Amino acid sequence: MRTTVDLSPGLMQAAKLAAAARGISLKELFTKALAREVGASASPQVGRVVFPLVGAADDSRPPREITNADIADIFAAEDADRYGR
Repeated sequence: MRTTVDLSPGLMQAAKLAAAARGISLKELFTKALAREVGASASPQVGRVVFPLVGAADDSRPPREITNADIADIFAAEDADRYGR
């Protein structure tokens, strides 16, 4: 959401310097400062995800271990199907 706030030139300069020193944007500095002041979180709350996101149709089967090599093979097969290589 956008809003307009009147700040003194000195306060604005201090805010710019603080943001630069922290390596963050001015927007991020203001968001964190305001969130701290009002006791709210500066970032949206995200719940923890538990894998697998999609269960097997038959839960009696053991889970399958998938390696990075398996994933690379799947992508290569998809590319071959898509691009005919």
